[in-house]
Amino acid sequence: MDIEALLNGVKDGAISVNEAKAKLKAAPYLELGYAKLDTHRGLRTGMAEVVFCQGKADEHLVAIFEHLLEVEGAVLGTRCSKEQAALLQSKITSHTLHYDPISAIISTREIKHPEPGACTDGGEGLICVVTAGTADIKVAEEAALTCEFFGAKVKRIYDAGVSGLHRLLSQIEPIQAANCTIAVAGMEGALASVLGGLVSNPVIAVPTSVGYGANFHGLSALLTMLNSCSNGVCTVNIDNGFGAAFLATQINRLACHGGVKGNAAK
Repeated sequence: MDIEALLNGVKDGAISVNEAKAKLKAAPYLELGYAKLDTHRGLRTGMAEVVFCQGKADEHLVAIFEHLLEVEGAVLGTRCSKEQAALLQSKITSHTLHYDPISAIISTREIKHPEPGACTDGGEGLICVVTAGTADIKVAEEAALTCEFFGAKVKRIYDAGVSGLHRLLSQIEPIQAANCTIAVAGMEGALASVLGGLVSNPVIAVPTSVGYGANFHGLSALLTMLNSCSNGVCTVNIDNGFGAAFLATQINRLACHGGVKGNAAK
């Protein structure tokens, strides 16, 4: 809930006092019985609640989206299957929902995949998302699209792993200019350590479950990243592109504003 917009709406006559009272009455969370929607999360953290779609019952998922759209005016869903996306798009007609099968993200924000090397149009600051290989793009796109939803400018640099270091070094200038970098890698996960030694701003390491047998579904990359000898590298969980994006957005906003900004997705 955007309290400032609500109060200005009452002041301007666009929202009645009774409508405002009803919205405030629902705060700080909306009780649905099977879920408690955190309608004050955007006010507290600058970013509204995000829906983790995987495993949710169809009727619960649709209702959660409907209520969040009513309260927030925008919504982001992660780990959304093609079947869930089709269901949501057929049931919800008040807003246009865009689905990206690569990242499994569904949102009210139009989803675009810029040309290689290009930055997202709009947004502010700069976050670089770098992958070791093309097999890591699924997780990288979850991160990139989440950053864009919350108002950041994103540059994607894909397939720049350490097995061909010249590929990474050819892109080092924009990476060094970014407010933070998300490094997405499977196998042995060395990319984050290399980047950490080349930049002055934070690197967020995302281990992926990409790799051969002894990779242990991402555990080898996770341990490498946790034990990085480079300073300024922090590590999120395996395949957690969303978690990396949330942290990157907070860092980017601090760099741009020196503090938390309201939900940029509105």
